[in-house]
Amino acid sequence: MIRKKIVVLTGAGISAESGINTFRDSGGLWEGHDVMEVASPQGWAKNMDLVLEFYNLRRQQLKEVTFNQGHKALVDLEKYHDVVIITQNVDDLHERAGSKHVIHLHGELKKVRSVNDENLITVTTENIKRGDLASDGHQLRPHIVWFGEMVPMLDIASKELLDADIVIIIGTSMQVYPAAGLVSFAQSSSQIMYIDPRPTISHELTQAKNLTVIEATATHGVPRLVRELCED
Repeated sequence: MIRKKIVVLTGAGISAESGINTFRDSGGLWEGHDVMEVASPQGWAKNMDLVLEFYNLRRQQLKEVTFNQGHKALVDLEKYHDVVIITQNVDDLHERAGSKHVIHLHGELKKVRSVNDENLITVTTENIKRGDLASDGHQLRPHIVWFGEMVPMLDIASKELLDADIVIIIGTSMQVYPAAGLVSFAQSSSQIMYIDPRPTISHELTQAKNLTVIEATATHGVPRLVRELCED
Protein backbone atom coordinates (compact mmCIF):
# COMPACT_ATOMS: atom_id res chain seq x y z
CA MET A 1 0.00 0.00 0.00
CA ILE A 2 1.27 3.47 -0.90
CA ARG A 3 1.05 5.86 2.05
CA LYS A 4 -0.88 8.99 1.01
CA LYS A 5 -1.44 12.48 2.35
CA ILE A 6 -5.12 12.74 3.30
CA VAL A 7 -6.72 16.00 4.41
CA VAL A 8 -10.11 15.69 6.11
CA LEU A 9 -12.50 18.64 6.30
CA THR A 10 -15.16 18.17 8.98
CA GLY A 11 -18.21 20.19 9.95
CA ALA A 12 -21.16 20.11 12.30
CA GLY A 13 -22.59 16.90 10.85
CA ILE A 14 -19.97 14.64 12.40
CA SER A 15 -20.46 16.16 15.87
CA ALA A 16 -24.25 16.16 15.59
CA GLU A 17 -24.17 12.37 15.66
CA SER A 18 -22.56 12.58 19.09
CA GLY A 19 -25.40 14.74 20.36
CA ILE A 20 -23.86 18.18 19.87
CA ASN A 21 -26.33 20.59 18.34
CA THR A 22 -25.39 22.02 14.98
CA PHE A 23 -24.48 25.68 14.71
CA ARG A 24 -27.75 26.97 13.32
CA ASP A 25 -31.20 25.55 12.76
CA SER A 26 -33.32 26.25 9.70
CA GLY A 27 -34.48 29.52 11.24
CA GLY A 28 -30.94 30.79 11.70
CA LEU A 29 -31.06 30.44 15.47
CA TRP A 30 -28.44 28.81 17.66
CA GLU A 31 -29.93 27.34 20.82
CA GLY A 32 -32.71 29.92 20.57
CA HIS A 33 -30.35 32.86 20.07
CA ASP A 34 -29.68 34.94 17.01
CA VAL A 35 -26.11 33.98 16.14
CA MET A 36 -25.04 37.62 16.11
CA GLU A 37 -26.01 37.89 19.77
CA VAL A 38 -23.61 35.14 20.82
CA ALA A 39 -21.06 34.87 18.02
CA SER A 40 -19.97 38.39 17.10
CA PRO A 41 -17.86 41.17 18.62
CA GLN A 42 -21.01 43.31 18.61
CA GLY A 43 -22.89 40.72 20.66
CA TRP A 44 -19.98 40.56 23.13
CA ALA A 45 -19.94 44.34 23.50
CA LYS A 46 -23.70 44.45 24.01
CA ASN A 47 -24.12 41.60 26.50
CA MET A 48 -20.92 39.97 27.75
CA ASP A 49 -22.73 37.93 30.41
CA LEU A 50 -25.06 36.33 27.85
CA VAL A 51 -22.14 35.37 25.61
CA LEU A 52 -20.10 33.93 28.49
CA GLU A 53 -23.06 31.88 29.72
CA PHE A 54 -23.80 30.63 26.21
CA TYR A 55 -20.30 29.18 25.83
CA ASN A 56 -20.26 27.94 29.42
CA LEU A 57 -23.28 25.78 28.57
CA ARG A 58 -21.62 24.53 25.38
CA ARG A 59 -18.47 23.71 27.34
CA GLN A 60 -20.38 21.78 29.97
CA GLN A 61 -22.24 19.86 27.26
CA LEU A 62 -18.88 18.48 26.09
CA LYS A 63 -18.67 16.55 29.36
CA GLU A 64 -21.88 14.70 28.48
CA VAL A 65 -20.98 13.53 24.97
CA THR A 66 -18.29 11.40 23.41
CA PHE A 67 -16.81 10.73 20.00
CA ASN A 68 -18.58 8.44 17.54
CA GLN A 69 -17.61 5.86 14.94
CA GLY A 70 -16.95 8.57 12.39
CA HIS A 71 -14.33 10.18 14.63
CA LYS A 72 -12.85 6.81 15.54
CA ALA A 73 -12.55 5.65 11.93
CA LEU A 74 -10.39 8.70 11.15
CA VAL A 75 -8.00 7.60 13.88
CA ASP A 76 -7.75 4.17 12.24
CA LEU A 77 -6.93 5.92 8.96
CA GLU A 78 -3.75 7.31 10.55
CA LYS A 79 -2.31 3.80 10.80
CA TYR A 80 -2.03 3.63 7.00
CA HIS A 81 -1.87 7.22 5.75
CA ASP A 82 -0.68 10.70 6.75
CA VAL A 83 -3.86 12.38 7.99
CA VAL A 84 -4.55 16.03 8.77
CA ILE A 85 -8.00 17.01 10.06
CA ILE A 86 -9.22 20.55 9.45
CA THR A 87 -12.41 21.08 11.41
CA GLN A 88 -14.95 23.87 11.61
CA ASN A 89 -16.11 22.38 14.91
CA VAL A 90 -15.10 23.88 18.26
CA ASP A 91 -15.48 20.65 20.25
CA ASP A 92 -12.60 18.31 21.10
CA LEU A 93 -14.13 15.04 19.88
CA HIS A 94 -11.46 14.44 17.23
CA GLU A 95 -8.75 14.74 19.86
CA ARG A 96 -10.61 12.57 22.35
CA ALA A 97 -11.01 9.88 19.72
CA GLY A 98 -7.22 9.93 19.26
CA SER A 99 -6.55 12.02 16.15
CA LYS A 100 -3.05 13.48 16.37
CA HIS A 101 -3.12 16.36 13.87
CA VAL A 102 -6.20 18.56 14.17
CA ILE A 103 -6.51 22.16 12.98
CA HIS A 104 -9.45 24.09 14.45
CA LEU A 105 -10.52 26.84 12.05
CA HIS A 106 -13.08 28.43 14.34
CA GLY A 107 -11.40 28.04 17.73
CA GLU A 108 -11.95 25.66 20.62
CA LEU A 109 -14.56 25.54 23.38
CA LYS A 110 -12.08 24.34 25.97
CA LYS A 111 -9.84 27.35 25.48
CA VAL A 112 -10.27 30.98 26.54
CA ARG A 113 -8.11 33.99 25.83
CA SER A 114 -7.45 37.57 26.84
CA VAL A 115 -9.57 40.21 25.13
CA ASN A 116 -6.36 42.20 24.81
CA ASP A 117 -4.07 39.49 23.41
CA GLU A 118 -5.43 36.75 21.15
CA ASN A 119 -2.28 34.71 21.71
CA LEU A 120 -2.69 34.61 25.49
CA ILE A 121 -4.70 31.37 25.57
CA THR A 122 -5.68 29.21 28.55
CA VAL A 123 -7.19 25.73 28.59
CA THR A 124 -10.23 25.29 30.84
CA THR A 125 -13.22 23.02 31.32
CA GLU A 126 -14.87 25.36 33.81
CA ASN A 127 -17.26 28.27 33.53
CA ILE A 128 -15.94 31.74 32.77
CA LYS A 129 -17.59 34.80 34.34
CA ARG A 130 -17.31 38.56 34.09
CA GLY A 131 -14.25 39.53 36.13
CA ASP A 132 -12.28 36.36 35.34
CA LEU A 133 -8.99 37.72 34.06
CA ALA A 134 -6.12 36.48 31.94
CA SER A 135 -2.57 36.80 33.24
CA ASP A 136 -2.32 40.23 31.59
CA GLY A 137 -5.17 41.53 33.75
CA HIS A 138 -7.76 41.66 30.98
CA GLN A 139 -11.13 39.89 30.80
CA LEU A 140 -11.17 36.33 29.47
CA ARG A 141 -13.34 35.58 26.43
CA PRO A 142 -14.10 32.36 24.54
CA HIS A 143 -11.34 31.27 22.16
CA ILE A 144 -13.84 31.22 19.31
CA VAL A 145 -13.66 32.91 15.92
CA TRP A 146 -16.78 35.06 15.75
CA PHE A 147 -18.48 36.50 12.69
CA GLY A 148 -16.47 39.44 11.40
CA GLU A 149 -13.20 38.22 12.93
CA MET A 150 -10.13 36.96 11.12
CA VAL A 151 -9.61 33.19 10.84
CA PRO A 152 -5.97 32.87 11.99
CA MET A 153 -5.60 29.18 11.13
CA LEU A 154 -6.84 29.61 7.56
CA ASP A 155 -3.39 30.02 5.99
CA ILE A 156 -2.02 26.99 7.81
CA ALA A 157 -5.04 24.93 6.76
CA SER A 158 -4.86 25.98 3.12
CA LYS A 159 -1.19 24.97 2.89
CA GLU A 160 -2.06 21.46 4.07
CA LEU A 161 -4.33 21.03 1.05
CA LEU A 162 -1.67 21.95 -1.50
CA ASP A 163 -0.04 18.50 -1.44
CA ALA A 164 -3.07 16.38 -0.50
CA ASP A 165 -3.54 13.19 -2.49
CA ILE A 166 -7.06 12.78 -1.12
CA VAL A 167 -9.49 15.27 0.42
CA ILE A 168 -12.39 13.89 2.47
CA ILE A 169 -15.26 16.26 3.33
CA ILE A 170 -17.53 15.12 6.16
CA GLY A 171 -20.73 16.64 7.54
CA THR A 172 -20.45 20.14 6.11
CA SER A 173 -22.38 21.88 3.37
CA MET A 174 -19.23 23.74 2.23
CA GLN A 175 -21.36 26.89 2.01
CA VAL A 176 -19.82 29.00 4.79
CA TYR A 177 -16.79 31.06 3.84
CA PRO A 178 -13.88 31.26 4.18
CA ALA A 179 -13.84 27.56 5.16
CA ALA A 180 -15.82 26.61 2.05
CA GLY A 181 -13.04 27.90 -0.16
CA LEU A 182 -10.42 25.55 1.25
CA VAL A 183 -11.10 22.76 -1.21
CA SER A 184 -10.01 25.06 -4.04
CA PHE A 185 -6.43 24.80 -2.74
CA ALA A 186 -6.28 21.11 -3.56
CA GLN A 187 -4.53 20.05 -6.75
CA SER A 188 -6.73 19.14 -9.74
CA SER A 189 -5.34 15.61 -9.47
CA SER A 190 -6.53 15.21 -5.87
CA GLN A 191 -9.39 12.82 -5.17
CA ILE A 192 -12.28 14.60 -3.44
CA MET A 193 -14.65 12.44 -1.39
CA TYR A 194 -17.75 14.06 0.08
CA ILE A 195 -19.71 12.25 2.81
CA ASP A 196 -23.06 13.71 3.84
CA PRO A 197 -26.62 12.35 4.18
CA ARG A 198 -27.94 15.35 2.21
CA PRO A 199 -24.99 16.50 0.10
CA THR A 200 -24.99 20.00 -1.35
CA ILE A 201 -22.59 20.48 -4.22
CA SER A 202 -20.96 23.89 -3.73
CA HIS A 203 -19.37 25.96 -6.47
CA GLU A 204 -15.91 24.73 -5.48
CA LEU A 205 -17.01 21.10 -5.63
CA THR A 206 -18.47 21.52 -9.10
CA GLN A 207 -14.93 22.37 -10.23
CA ALA A 208 -13.48 19.15 -8.81
CA LYS A 209 -12.46 16.68 -11.52
CA ASN A 210 -12.26 13.66 -9.22
CA LEU A 211 -15.34 14.04 -6.99
CA THR A 212 -17.03 11.07 -5.33
CA VAL A 213 -20.23 11.76 -3.37
CA ILE A 214 -21.23 9.31 -0.63
CA GLU A 215 -24.77 9.88 0.65
CA ALA A 216 -24.40 8.63 4.20
CA THR A 217 -24.06 9.85 7.76
CA ALA A 218 -20.58 10.15 9.22
CA THR A 219 -21.01 7.12 11.47
CA HIS A 220 -21.83 4.93 8.47
CA GLY A 221 -20.01 6.52 5.57
CA VAL A 222 -16.65 7.28 7.20
CA PRO A 223 -15.90 3.76 8.52
CA ARG A 224 -16.84 2.30 5.15
CA LEU A 225 -14.60 4.68 3.24
CA VAL A 226 -11.72 4.21 5.67
CA ARG A 227 -11.88 0.43 5.19
CA GLU A 228 -11.62 0.94 1.46
CA LEU A 229 -8.68 3.34 1.75
CA CYS A 230 -6.84 0.98 4.09
CA GLU A 231 -7.32 -2.03 1.82
CA ASP A 232 -5.94 -0.45 -1.35
